[in-house]
Amino acid sequence: MDQDRRKSVAPQGMLSLWLVLFVVWMVANSTLAVEVALVGAVITLALAYVFTASSDAWCRIRWTPAGFYHFLAYSGTFLVELVKANITMMRIVYAPRIDIHPGIVRIRTKLKSPIGRLALANTIALTPGSLVLDIKGETLYIHWLDVQTTDLDKATEALAGPFETHLEKVFG
Repeated sequence: MDQDRRKSVAPQGMLSLWLVLFVVWMVANSTLAVEVALVGAVITLALAYVFTASSDAWCRIRWTPAGFYHFLAYSGTFLVELVKANITMMRIVYAPRIDIHPGIVRIRTKLKSPIGRLALANTIALTPGSLVLDIKGETLYIHWLDVQTTDLDKATEALAGPFETHLEKVFG
């Protein structure tokens, strides 16, 4: 009987990806104009279709009330960490003597899904002073502008700790 069932026109996970892309579109455009919303709906729908048709990564997202809560908590945590990192960068730039110790550190993530690891890597890269160079399995190699520690566990806690718990609840 299952074999007789028709395949859905929309790939699995398309609605959730479309919703995320559409919200980002509307926030980026800073307007509620109908024309902007319609153009955004069409463009983000096309993008959502292309991405979900070629990958099943968006099927693994847990859109439960707890998952939604953790997505909001992650967003808030990211904004706080972004502000802190920008203040730190401002101190470094305006300091009379630059006292930094740049280097590459290794961290280990407990995130299992590829999209969760991608979200963590992008989050780390978006905070000033750090850049993800490579991801190999559960290990991320990060260029850190001011290396505080090279210990694997301490570096993981410093760079990924604030985000990983929430991302794990959303992406697995």
